[in-house]
Amino acid sequence: MLLTFILPLIIVNTGMIESTWLLFALYITSGFGMAGIGMGIMHDAIHNSYSKNQKVNQYLGYTLNLIGANAAIWKIQHNVLHHTFTNIEEADDDINPPFFLRFTPHTKRYGIHRFQHIYSWFFYGLSTVSWVTAKDFVRMAKFKKMGFFNEGIAFSNELLKVIAWKIASFTFVLFLPMIMAPQAWWVVLLAFVSMHFVTGLMITTIFQLAHIVPTTDYPLPNEKGIVEGDWASHQLLTTSNFSPNSKLFSWFIGGLNYQIEHHLLPNICHVHYRKISHIVAQTAKEYGLPYHNKHNFISAVGEHFKMLRQLGNTDQLNMG
Repeated sequence: MLLTFILPLIIVNTGMIESTWLLFALYITSGFGMAGIGMGIMHDAIHNSYSKNQKVNQYLGYTLNLIGANAAIWKIQHNVLHHTFTNIEEADDDINPPFFLRFTPHTKRYGIHRFQHIYSWFFYGLSTVSWVTAKDFVRMAKFKKMGFFNEGIAFSNELLKVIAWKIASFTFVLFLPMIMAPQAWWVVLLAFVSMHFVTGLMITTIFQLAHIVPTTDYPLPNEKGIVEGDWASHQLLTTSNFSPNSKLFSWFIGGLNYQIEHHLLPNICHVHYRKISHIVAQTAKEYGLPYHNKHNFISAVGEHFKMLRQLGNTDQLNMG
């Protein structure tokens, strides 16, 4: 995955690619590698589950910085907030999108949402462009207010690290190609956006299939701010698997088709999810808990499409 991301860009940076179509092909290939890094390398590494050696996890976690995002910010947004408060409005940052997207029945519904099952996919494609340019800084400011970053010099130093990593990434991926490639700068920019569109569409869709489907729940805290039930049951109620029989697909997306196993056991490397999934399913059955699972990727996409349409046309849903 690292080579799939890096090698096409090295070729672009030689300045020898005169064909615009080949330029786009190389950037799009790099986009597949970027998605693979996001799903199959950094995701496990930042969960400290890629290796028993924490230094290995730390350095492989920096592959997220290499592709333009930031490991420290992602760790708070994903490991802490998403995994602790899965599908809980406002607490889970994954279901707090811009106003034109509605991912939970508890947020306000606007007229534009009637069409979100059609236009959401376009914004999924733009999600990583937003992520590497603006969203990390927005989240960093938000997390500072929440107390995740220290005040003063410590925060400033962390901010400088984020900026330095982004400059290094953008230099390799965009600025140098603009200088070296024979094509006009705006052609290179479009190729860059096409790379991110491939990555964003793939990564966002994969993550959405695990939580934004008709079978998952969207619990709310009571008046004391407490969500009823235990944490493990909560993960089973709010998470869904898909395509469990496709080994190649599972390899490419870093085992994220086994999201239930990942949410219950995030410290276990994804290569083991398939082996333990039948144990998790049997245990859920013994305790009368759901084990949501779609047998293939297409049916899971269909369920997400259905959920987007329901959320766009109905204020409250009959969940479960």
